[in-house]
Amino acid sequence: MELNHYQKESRKTALYPDVGNNAIYPTLGLVGEAGEVADKVKKILRDKNGVFDEVSKNSIKFELGDVLWYISQLSTELGYELEDVANTNLEKLN
Repeated sequence: MELNHYQKESRKTALYPDVGNNAIYPTLGLVGEAGEVADKVKKILRDKNGVFDEVSKNSIKFELGDVLWYISQLSTELGYELEDVANTNLEKLN
């Protein structure tokens, strides 16, 4: 799947206050979901001696999807396409 296609399709599920003029909501959601990813990793370190089994990895995968959703919505709110955000990031890293 291409990132811009994901962005367009995920936008259909954006049901938050003042969609199209609200960068705060997806920003707060992004931070919350990133925290959930971190919490799951922390518990793997604590409870499973850092072993990422399939159940653990799948659980994190669902949370990463939520992170992606919020990144997509925030990008849209700011007028960016996800593919442009990704390309800009790669340019910065290089």
